[in-house]
Amino acid sequence: MSTEDAKYPESPLDRFHAVIPAGGVGTRLWPLSRAAAPKFLHDLTGSGSTLLRATYDRLQPLAGDRVLVVTGEAHRAAVCRQLPEVGDDELVLESEPKDSGAAIGLAAAILHRRDPETIMGSFAADQVISPDDLFQEAVREAIYTAAKGKIVTIGIKPTHPSTGFGYIRSGAALNVEGAPNAMAVAEFVEKPSQEVANKYVEAGDYVWNAGMFVAPVALMLKHLEANQPVLFAGLQEIAEAWDTPQRDEVKARVWPTLPKIAIDYAVAEPAAEAGDVAVVPGTFRWDDVGDFAAIGRLNNAGDVDEVTVLGEGARVFAENASGVVVSDTKRVIALIGIKDVVIVDTPDALLVTTKEHAQLVKGTVDALKASGDTDVL
Repeated sequence: MSTEDAKYPESPLDRFHAVIPAGGVGTRLWPLSRAAAPKFLHDLTGSGSTLLRATYDRLQPLAGDRVLVVTGEAHRAAVCRQLPEVGDDELVLESEPKDSGAAIGLAAAILHRRDPETIMGSFAADQVISPDDLFQEAVREAIYTAAKGKIVTIGIKPTHPSTGFGYIRSGAALNVEGAPNAMAVAEFVEKPSQEVANKYVEAGDYVWNAGMFVAPVALMLKHLEANQPVLFAGLQEIAEAWDTPQRDEVKARVWPTLPKIAIDYAVAEPAAEAGDVAVVPGTFRWDDVGDFAAIGRLNNAGDVDEVTVLGEGARVFAENASGVVVSDTKRVIALIGIKDVVIVDTPDALLVTTKEHAQLVKGTVDALKASGDTDVL
């Protein structure tokens, strides 16, 4: 190594490896989003890119080809079509969903086996973010902070007192070089009541928990082992076999036995109590596209009157109407004198509701499942 190399050691950015958990059906977006075609495989913003493709493209300038995708075996073909750059070594397939603790934990264990100095960043495939440069700026700060031995969450500055998200209360500034906005995490708090949410926003030191984590893989695994030893042991066994011919046999045997737990409970919250978690506030626009009302907020393209229209070749006529129409058929849909309606038309299922009741779609999915009508799920 030259004296110049020694003087300027490798940047933490060179240790960064992005992880994209692509799971979850998105039941509030039924019948568009289903088990066989979950929401991350759809273009829900009219941009021409699916949520998964947009997530990859947003991370690529930071990670290059160091992007690991965790998804279900049933989605392998669709994911590979949308992300032809992702090779077999960077594709982790789940035989059944086991929540984010197992998904992100396995990614951390695999990356640690390959290089224990890796800093991983986990970013869900089903979020809408803009502009990319502000997102990338926040991730860079998170990487520099992680390099100092922290699990870093990127929190979203609230635009309103939402009761639909968990919150993170920030503490003292950390004064990390390259990360001027990094702060200690004082606590994670669950989804609040409206009254409490109002107080959080007024206080100014709370951000939304968007489930974005950047951390040294060794630190992630240290906390996972301390708090979820059974899950840790199973993931380690799979990771040890991952880059060997025994991968499929070991995964098929161990994965079904793993406990289900979210990464927040398995790692982030206990690590915060130990003083190992930091937060970088994100000023970019963020939406988790939780229901069809969100699609109305995010889309302007293809509007007819005051109706947001999604769907290639959608045939919509509107007069004195407003709302959202998502069409996967060639059927003509006429809206007359109806406000804030949500219509989702697919070949085998039709949803009609309002923006106000869009969150209740999940209940319909649960009822269909209970009645055995799983052919449309």
